[in-house]
Order: sequence, then structure tokens, then C-alpha cells
Amino acid sequence: MGGPQLADTLAAVNASLNALSGLSLVTGFILIHRRDAHGHRKAMLTAVGASGLFLVFYVVRVFLSGTHTFAGEGAARTIYLVVLFSHMLLAVVVLPMILRLLYLVRRRRFHDHARLARWVFPVWAYVSATGILVYLLLYQVYGYR
Repeated sequence: MGGPQLADTLAAVNASLNALSGLSLVTGFILIHRRDAHGHRKAMLTAVGASGLFLVFYVVRVFLSGTHTFAGEGAARTIYLVVLFSHMLLAVVVLPMILRLLYLVRRRRFHDHARLARWVFPVWAYVSATGILVYLLLYQVYGYR
């Protein structure tokens, strides 16, 4: 498998990791509301792990193939760019907040963790969902140049 093929495979793997992260987030949300702290912890560690692997594979993919130009035009291009830029901006913003949540749990500051998680959860979920959408639009629906 050559560089471009590996890069396209990594893009699909990354979309899967975004899906796993998003599903784990929702699972963790449900479990903590059921007061299942142990299950919540497992789900959230899965979300963190999937997101961490995504970041590593994303850097490798960009190294192998660079960035791609979206092939859609008109309104489709505008929608794609809005989704892409909001995804990228919020992905950068959410990372330190996720690290802060991990720190708060490690210090057993669960009240502070819960207060911050109320803000982080929807942002992280949006980043996961839009990551899948970006992949679908770029690789499956319109292709890239």
C-alpha cells in the first residue's frame, strides 16, 4: 500500500475513531446520569483514547498526503468550509478543556469536573460529529482534488 492509499485508509480510520469517541461520549453521559461512575470512567477513557489515536493518525495522514481541496462547488463548498472551520477551531479549543477534566478527576475534584464537563461535553460531541461529516463530504460524497 503506497502513501496515498495509506493516507486514504487513515482518513477512514480517523472517521471511525471520531465515531467511537462520539459514541463513548454519549455512553459516558448516560452512565454518569445513571450514577454509574465506573462505567462512566471506562466510556470516557475510551473517548480520550480514541481522540488521542485520531490526533496521531491525523498528523501521519497529513504528513503522507498533505491537505486536500474540496471538490464541491457553490453552497456545498460553503457548507463544507463552515463545518470544517468550526470543527478545527473547536477541536483546538476543546483539547485543553479535556486535559483539565482529566486533571480534575485525577485530583478527585469531582464537583469541579462536573461543572466543566457540562460545557465540554457538547463541544467535544460536536467535534466528533463534524469530524465524521467532514470525512464523508471530503472523501465519500464529493471526493477531493
